[in-house]
Amino acid sequence: MIRNLNQVTFRCFGSVPSERTQTDRNLFRDDAAAVRLSQAEAVVYRAASETRISCGMGMSVLSASTDGENYQRFYLDKPAVLRKGVCFFLEPFQGDATVMVSAQEPPEELGRRAPSSPRVEHQLRVEGIYTFFYQEKEQGFLFSGESHPMTELTYVDQGALHSVVDGQDILLRQGDIVLYGPGQWHMQYADIGVAPRFVTISFDVSGVDLAPLLNRKFTAPQSVAALLQNMLREQEFMDAYSNDIILYQLNLLLLQLRREAAAPKAGKLQTANAVHSENEIIRQAQQFISAHIREKLSVPLVARQVDVSPSYLTALFHKNLQISPGEYIRRIKLQESKQMIRENNLNFTEIAAQLHYSTVHHFSRQFKEKFGITPTEYAKSVR
Repeated sequence: MIRNLNQVTFRCFGSVPSERTQTDRNLFRDDAAAVRLSQAEAVVYRAASETRISCGMGMSVLSASTDGENYQRFYLDKPAVLRKGVCFFLEPFQGDATVMVSAQEPPEELGRRAPSSPRVEHQLRVEGIYTFFYQEKEQGFLFSGESHPMTELTYVDQGALHSVVDGQDILLRQGDIVLYGPGQWHMQYADIGVAPRFVTISFDVSGVDLAPLLNRKFTAPQSVAALLQNMLREQEFMDAYSNDIILYQLNLLLLQLRREAAAPKAGKLQTANAVHSENEIIRQAQQFISAHIREKLSVPLVARQVDVSPSYLTALFHKNLQISPGEYIRRIKLQESKQMIRENNLNFTEIAAQLHYSTVHHFSRQFKEKFGITPTEYAKSVR
């Protein structure tokens, strides 16, 4: 990314004279040379003495480095003074450009390099999404396996799920993510008595290598879990912009996972520990809610279980999941009601009572608001 050229951003490489006092006459020697910049290639130099550079005709970019490898790019809209030993090269921003260069000793030519785009461009891009499902499976379900040319992501929202890939049996619990690469055979199953709920997304992606994310599970940070929840909400309330928003959020999710995989495991800042602590509180709250969803739950009760105040728990849920803990409990109750309907052991009145709805009508109304169909219509669709 091209940076703004000023005394603060450029201090590692030299100085930027004050715009209130600078004049070309004061900055440049009489032998200052006009250098025409080429769009075909850029010449790389090392400053043999203090080197002064100023924009001439057109728009140009100055790239500077102290080690000759890692360059920072600056828009050359004002004069700059490079220290001796700094490596640099100049490129036109768009079209033709010239710059003025002045130094007591001519800079040393180090070589040439191909021009680079002045634009910020994607390192990772989700090209398209094929499927995006929230799956609610029966106890002990078995998926016999498949392979396909797309990348696939699985996120466990409730329960536990076994993911078998390349001979590894990876147990995914609530909040875990796994990715399958293109052409990678995989199967999934649940233990007897476990009815998992999970998100599956298949998509094409280009750019950054996702190999470090394969054949392993990630415990999703709350920021990633929140992105998935936002994607599900967009899918639920589709409008003309939802597909683009879902693509953008999946792109961001993968970048966060890639950054997580590349991050050093030691020497993290204290703030990272604080984030981990927040994530753990939310995870414990979610697990307690899931384990006791057929009991009478309240925000104060959940807060006591994770040893925080109700107001702090509410603040954490809003910060990380963008919903209140009360709303989260309501959503999990409704998801549980779908499982109970599929099991076909209780009628709607009994389901409403077990989930502590005040009346069966209250339950039915909330069910339809959430899923767009009545409990009766849902029961007919799964039996």
